[in-house]
Amino acid sequence: MLTNILKNLPDRPQKPRNNGITMVIDKGLGSCAAKDIINTAVQHIDFIKIGFGTSLVTNQLKEKIKIYQAAGIEVYLGGTLLEACLIRNQLNDYLKLIDELNLHCIEVSDGSIVIPHEDKCELIHYLAKKYKVLSEVGSKEEGIIIHPNRWIKMMKAELQAGSYKVIAEARESGTVGIFHKNGAAHVLLIDKIKAHIDIQNIIWETPQKNQQVYFIKHFGTNVNLGNIPTSDVIALECLRLGLRGDTFFTFFSNKEKNIHFKISKN
Repeated sequence: MLTNILKNLPDRPQKPRNNGITMVIDKGLGSCAAKDIINTAVQHIDFIKIGFGTSLVTNQLKEKIKIYQAAGIEVYLGGTLLEACLIRNQLNDYLKLIDELNLHCIEVSDGSIVIPHEDKCELIHYLAKKYKVLSEVGSKEEGIIIHPNRWIKMMKAELQAGSYKVIAEARESGTVGIFHKNGAAHVLLIDKIKAHIDIQNIIWETPQKNQQVYFIKHFGTNVNLGNIPTSDVIALECLRLGLRGDTFFTFFSNKEKNIHFKISKN
């Protein structure tokens, strides 16, 4: 990387890191594309989610997972697949698949099915004994409104049950959960969550650029962001560092915004 040629860039923690996490969604990359993203952006990726149920219909899945893991990236399967197994009473089959794929991280979600929250927390507690658990809060359905106090209560309970991080739901479309259907941030909800939950414990799903910009400006360079398209990893890192117009002046004081330069005549 060439970032050392510029002074006063925002600090980014080195991997493995607890904040400034970037979670990427893989919706069906082949092994060659997986190698490409590793070659160009490995230092910027902390987690890769094999999105929704794509793991069941992807050829050479094990080989792709090995590519990511060899590069030091945590891989997990989308929570929708766990939900599909739970509704069919096939939790043991799901866990067998996880072990066969040599995965150490599991997403627990209830965005498509209704799971009593006490049961969800019990499942998190059970899984956390063996796996790193990321649990997702929020519905995938448009029009389903969860009161901010309910979000906060669920997030606290899931962290207490053993979740490593809680994920604030937005889907891969960025039009539900913490966002309105037009993609705009649900500011009241987000600010209330911020007031009660340590933001280092939250991964905010932000698939759209304007959403990434909002959270970086609102919470700083090292906010945890998820559901990042594979094509946007490098672009997101530029947003984090102020190397893109949307966040160019975010990390400067008013005094520093004044331009001072000299042209060498040698």
